[in-house]
Amino acid sequence: MHVVVVDPSRTVRLLLTQLLEAGGHVGHPFADARDALACVKGNPNIAAVITSMLPSMAGLELCWETRLVAALRPIYIIVMAAASERHMRIEALDSGADDFIDKPFAAEELNARLRAAERVGKLQRELMDLATNDSLTGVLNRRAFFARAAEACAVALTGTALSAIMLDVDHFKQVNDRHGHDVGDAVLRAVAQRGAEEAEIFGRLGGEEFAILLPEKSLHDAAALAERLRCAVARHDFMGADGIFRVTCSFGLSEWRSGDSVDTLLKRADVALYQAKSAGRNQLVLASADAHEQHEQLASRIVRGAPR
Repeated sequence: MHVVVVDPSRTVRLLLTQLLEAGGHVGHPFADARDALACVKGNPNIAAVITSMLPSMAGLELCWETRLVAALRPIYIIVMAAASERHMRIEALDSGADDFIDKPFAAEELNARLRAAERVGKLQRELMDLATNDSLTGVLNRRAFFARAAEACAVALTGTALSAIMLDVDHFKQVNDRHGHDVGDAVLRAVAQRGAEEAEIFGRLGGEEFAILLPEKSLHDAAALAERLRCAVARHDFMGADGIFRVTCSFGLSEWRSGDSVDTLLKRADVALYQAKSAGRNQLVLASADAHEQHEQLASRIVRGAPR
């Protein structure tokens, strides 16, 4: 476990670092809390912080700032304080501290509290995974995908390029009906794995439908990625009830336009996906109509029973 150590005393920092290394951990010692905070923010491996109450940047402020980072990944905060400093301990808890260790400290106690930190961190990571990842495929779930999409669209408002891809597995119901849901699940996992290799913001929106967002990428870039993914899926062999079989995917693509929102960007891509399926599946279609016109087209296709 990587642990940031913050204390104005060089002797304390050295002793703590040695104890951490003896216990199989990696210590990152700092005298200044601001430097320590920069390390916490910049190094995703940091899993714990051990700190005194510091004058240059209040220990309480360090706890609070670290807790903000911990909203994104588990970080366990241990405050070093004398047993007599009860008021300081209460304030530290209110500011985000997880645990305390008496100063001066014993090596056995330090190791025990770090073991507790590892247990808590493991549980927090599991909860974060459940909250953000699709349980079947491991990619972003619908909620997490739209949260990332909102962030990407906020950046696109500054004029940065942004493209979106909607895709789903062709004739997926037939796969389930013919080969069973276990095989269908294997198909979804394979598509998700290949998609996650191609794009960071890749999510399962539900059923056999997936979505991709590509910040700083043009529609041309998105088309090249979608074509690679389409070919990769089409070449993948699956073992079914009657032997080896293959599946294909259809793709709809759209590009950020002035005045867009997450919904309008993805809506255009979704209509293009319907067009790809209507045209025979296993192909890409790039969105061209404006959001309102495409919405009307989508409603019309649903009424007519266009293939999904």
